[in-house]
Parts: sequence; structure tokens; C-alpha cells
Amino acid sequence: MAIIISEQIFDPWKLISKHQQQSQLASQFGATASFIGSMRDFNDDHEVSQMVLEHYPEMTQRYLEKLEADAKRQWPIIDCLIAHRVGHINPADAIVVIACWSAHRRAALDACNWLIEELKFKAPFWKKETRNDSDVWVEHNTSG
Repeated sequence: MAIIISEQIFDPWKLISKHQQQSQLASQFGATASFIGSMRDFNDDHEVSQMVLEHYPEMTQRYLEKLEADAKRQWPIIDCLIAHRVGHINPADAIVVIACWSAHRRAALDACNWLIEELKFKAPFWKKETRNDSDVWVEHNTSG
């Protein structure tokens, strides 16, 4: 299990590969489900040139650990990776990576789907978008 909160740009595929190699999953899993979320250059019919994602480090860490533990209680997943960017983010940058490993596909897919929905709507992150005419705090998330 791994939680990564980073101000640095990361390559989501390298994170997943590195975690899989280092976690000694070997032949235990038959399925890997992943989700990668990237920043887009628009929101609510406005162009967005940059975003700042703020958080309280200890609160965010605890929340992501709780999410991971809840997922492991609900599905027979063998391992899980949650990586999330904070700080200044540019369009096309990866913001979030979730990967779940399990013996069978249904558990990995369901856990991965549940994790991103919970994280998207309940995690303690605050977004400020830089638009052409102003900086705007985002008050609600878009639907999935």
C-alpha cells in the first residue's frame, strides 16, 4: 500500500510500474485496474491556464489512508496505490493516480472506481483556477 502526495510532476505509468515491482506482488495478482486524472485546460465554460491545489498535509494523508483501508475492507484487493499532486499544476499534468491489484478483475475495477469517486468528492483539497480574467476558487466538482 502506498500513499504519495507530491508537489512535483510525476509520470503516472512509472509510479504504477515502480510500485508493482517494489511491492513484491509477483504472481499474486491477476488484475490491475488504474485511473489517471489529468488537468484539463477548461472548466465551467472557461479556459484555465493553471491550477493551485491546496491541502493540509496531515489531514490529507489520514484521509487517503482511510480511503485505502476502507477499499481493502470492501474488496479483496491485494495492494493499492494512491498518488495525488498538490501545489501548482498545469494543463495536461497528471493530478491523481489510483491503482488496485487483486486476484480477479471485478475487485480491482470496483475498488479503483470507488476510490476515485470518494477522493474526487470528499478528499480535503481546495482548487484555485487561473482563468483569463481572474483567479477563482472552485466550489464544486464536476460530475463523473
